[in-house]
Amino acid sequence: MARRKTVNQTGISRVEGIPYHDAWIGYRCVNCNQLNNVRVGQTLLTPAEAFDTAVWECTSCGFIHSKESDLPFENWQDDYNSSESITAERFWQGFFRTATEHPESYWKQCNVCSRILPFQAFSKHAKWGPLERQMECRGCKGAINAVLNPKRTKQQLHESSVRRRIADLFLDGENEFIDIEELFKRFDGKCFKTKKKLDIKDRGSWHIDHILPSKWLYPLKVENAALLSTEANSAKKAKWPSKFYTNNELIELARITGGNLKLFTAENPIINRDIDVNKGVERYLQVRENSDLPKRIKEIKKILQFYKLVDNLSEENKKLLGFI
Repeated sequence: MARRKTVNQTGISRVEGIPYHDAWIGYRCVNCNQLNNVRVGQTLLTPAEAFDTAVWECTSCGFIHSKESDLPFENWQDDYNSSESITAERFWQGFFRTATEHPESYWKQCNVCSRILPFQAFSKHAKWGPLERQMECRGCKGAINAVLNPKRTKQQLHESSVRRRIADLFLDGENEFIDIEELFKRFDGKCFKTKKKLDIKDRGSWHIDHILPSKWLYPLKVENAALLSTEANSAKKAKWPSKFYTNNELIELARITGGNLKLFTAENPIINRDIDVNKGVERYLQVRENSDLPKRIKEIKKILQFYKLVDNLSEENKKLLGFI
């Protein structure tokens, strides 16, 4: 089925002719350190395929990146640089593996700003191209949302606000105290994602990430807390961990925090049902005399159904809310 035609409501146009589903490879020239990009299309290369077939020419100095090329390293012995040496062979294998080993190794072209950017610069979109990433980069997506969000209906904004508020009520009392000094020690004082050194005294430069987001009803605990820079945390937001962190990062996170690796690596969000839903309901229904109680009952019922938590209610609360 053809994708339906959409109407641009933002005034931010897409660039015509950009192959927005295609994958690109990004690499630094081993001769001059220039950043280069190679378009590979809809089929990702394996490291072995890249090693066997790649002939990548640097756009700056013309150096050919191929297993047939001698290496240009002046600090190496001449015989080590020879393309026929085992040292050069192993170098080229590692070079092409770094560029193609995982989908996360690849790059993509934004069809709004036209920049070719790393995998992580694009948000998830299942079944869109080999990388399953959105057409626009996160920067352009932010600009588009800045225009679209004010156009969201009051009902949409209200429902989003209610969902966040009720999630907070469900987690009230579930969150644990996080010792900041211990957190910095566990993560060696660095942003886990970018490895940037962080200053514990500069509170505006770092955040505590809910590895498993509170959106899916996971409280903040030692095993669910990561140290991120402000920029990395802004990119993570409420993303499920497997949609933001690489597999190796998820393994390392579980090792550092003692968290649940099976949950961290789950492909799709899993709702935490190991919480006291009844307390959350009681908190939400504690209203002032002039509050609209029927409206609150309607809201809490909708959220309980959204999170599939009706079965976690006591019989008394099921009757109170009209589920039985």
